[in-house]
Amino acid sequence: MRVPRRRRWAVAVPMAALALATVYPLVFTANVAMKSRRDYILDRFSPADSLRWDNIATAWTSVGLGRYFVNSVIVVASAVALLLLIGSMAGFALSHLRFRGSRALFLCFLAALFVPFQVVMVPLAQVMADTGLIDTYPGLVLAYVAQFLPFSIFLMTSYYSGIPREIVDAARVDGNTLYGVYRRIMLPIGRPALLSVGILNALFCWNDVLISLLMMPSAEHRTLMVGVTSLRGQYSDDIPTFAAGVLIAALPVLVIYLFFQRQIADGITAGATKG
Repeated sequence: MRVPRRRRWAVAVPMAALALATVYPLVFTANVAMKSRRDYILDRFSPADSLRWDNIATAWTSVGLGRYFVNSVIVVASAVALLLLIGSMAGFALSHLRFRGSRALFLCFLAALFVPFQVVMVPLAQVMADTGLIDTYPGLVLAYVAQFLPFSIFLMTSYYSGIPREIVDAARVDGNTLYGVYRRIMLPIGRPALLSVGILNALFCWNDVLISLLMMPSAEHRTLMVGVTSLRGQYSDDIPTFAAGVLIAALPVLVIYLFFQRQIADGITAGATKG
C-alpha cells in the first residue's frame, strides 16, 4: 500500500504546485486591480481592504477598453466564422474527395503550420497596404484567417478522415449533391470538431498582439489585447488601472476555458487520428 500512496503523492504535489503557479498571477492581478494607487505603493502584496471597482470602470470608459473590447468581438467572431466555414469545407474535400494532388495539398497545409508569422509578416503587410486593407476590420480578419487556416484544415481533415466513406457513398446514392453531403451529413457529424476548432481559434485570435498591432496601427481600431499592452506605457505609474485592464482582457478567456475545457482538450488531440 505504501508504494501506490507514494506514487500518488509524487504526482499530486507537482500538479498542486503547477496549479498554484498558474492561479496565483490571476489572483494577484485581481487583488491589485481592487487597490488604490496609494495602497499599491505602500504594500503591493497585501490583500485589498475592500472591493474597489473604480479602476475597472476607469479602464473600461476613460482608457477606452470598452471600444477595444467591441473591436475584438467583431474581429474574432468574423474570423472564427470564416475559419470554420473554409476549414470544414477543405477538411471534407481533402478527406473524402480523391482528386489529383489532394495528398500534396494536405501536406502543404501541414507544412504551413511550421512557418512562423514573423517569416511572412513583411510580405503580408506589403500586400495588405497595396490593397488598402491596413487599419480595416476586413484586413485583420483576413490576416487571422490566413494565419490560422492551416491549423483548422489539419484538424478538420483529421477528424473527417475517421468517418467511413460508406456514409458519403450512401448519401450520394440517395441523390445528394456534394454540397448536400457536406451540409446534411458532414456538418452534423463534425459538430464536436467544429466546436473545438472554433474555441481554439477564438482563443488564438483573442490573445493575439503581433498581427493586430501590425494590421491596426491607429488607436481607434485597436483590439483589446493591443489596448491593454499600450496601457503599460501610458499608465506606468498607475499599476492598479493597468491590472484592471489585464483582468478585463483575461476574464473572457478564462470563462471560455472553464466552460469548454473538455472541448479544448478534444481539439488538441483531434489530430491524433490517421489522416
